[in-house]
Amino acid sequence: MSIQNKQSKDQSSRNMPESATGILYVVATPIGNLADITSRAIEVLTSVDVIAAEDTRHSQRLLSACSIDTRLVAYHEHNEDSMTPRLLDMLQGGDSIALVSDAGTPLISDPGYRLVSEAHDKGVRVVPVPGASAALAALSASGLATDRFLFDGFMPAKPVARQRYLESIKDQQATVVVYESCHRIEAALSDMVKILGNERRICFAREMTKTFETIRRDTLANIHHWVSSDENQRKGEIVLVIEADRNRQTDDVELDRVLKVLLVELPVKQAVSLAVKLTGEHKNTIYKRAIEIKDHE
Repeated sequence: MSIQNKQSKDQSSRNMPESATGILYVVATPIGNLADITSRAIEVLTSVDVIAAEDTRHSQRLLSACSIDTRLVAYHEHNEDSMTPRLLDMLQGGDSIALVSDAGTPLISDPGYRLVSEAHDKGVRVVPVPGASAALAALSASGLATDRFLFDGFMPAKPVARQRYLESIKDQQATVVVYESCHRIEAALSDMVKILGNERRICFAREMTKTFETIRRDTLANIHHWVSSDENQRKGEIVLVIEADRNRQTDDVELDRVLKVLLVELPVKQAVSLAVKLTGEHKNTIYKRAIEIKDHE
């Protein structure tokens, strides 16, 4: 029985035409708490012909906990040159494959891009099975702006490169989400204080969904002092959510004043375009506010 027949209840599968190729499923797995795996992920992992895992030993623990006995093969940055063609041959031969990383959503600072990209090139259907993501989990719990954000993976490991990176985001008008190693976190926070300033707020999220989960939002100066004083905060997996530069954000009152003047004379599209040039604010932010003003006229 094909994977499509086994998952006949899956609405997306019902709506797709039959294909001679298999399906590449990109499956999110828990970032810590095994209870966060979705029922759909379990169904897919059980039904596919092969699971391509970043670390088979790590993934085997999850499969055992969920009573899944699907065959595992290793797929990581060190063997992708040899494994990508083999997996594509399997997909083109009709086998379906689930791609998983050690934790969270594959390709988010994890291997898999080449396989997914070439699957598209070969006409293989790629299906995401959404679930946990450390970056989005930290952002959602950060209490910082979520309407516009930038995910930048791991900060550079070497001090000079890291400092250059921090200079590049200093004036960023979006919330920035980065990963950082527990071995470098103290030095990274020190650089952040020097370049971004004592009062820039960040959310420090460590070991999310695990036993020692820690989520704290505070100024960089306070977070740096806290982490430096407590060695427990220098353990595990860490996500940093960095506040946008508030000093450069246009005052809401001033933005409203500009928009109200422009909207008297111009259509919304032209008013927004001119307001972007006048204020430097993001187009989506201005458009949203312009619609709100028009609705309340």
